[in-house]
Amino acid sequence: MTFVICEPCIDVKDKACVEACPVDCIYGADTDRMLYIQPDECIDCGACEPVCPVTAIFPEDEVPEKWQEFIQVNKNYFA
Repeated sequence: MTFVICEPCIDVKDKACVEACPVDCIYGADTDRMLYIQPDECIDCGACEPVCPVTAIFPEDEVPEKWQEFIQVNKNYFA
């Protein structure tokens, strides 16, 4: 399992999650509208989830139905 960043991050990109991540697996260029978690690097520690001010981060198996497409969006970012 990995963590997934979903729709609430779009145009916010607070980056508190980047600072909390112990393995630096959260990415996003300045031109990107949101941040992304590299699923192969994520160690499932959950450190990013509670610091997200817009509640955009979920464990992959708990992503709300309305944001399920963001599982693939995160994976595609690194393809």
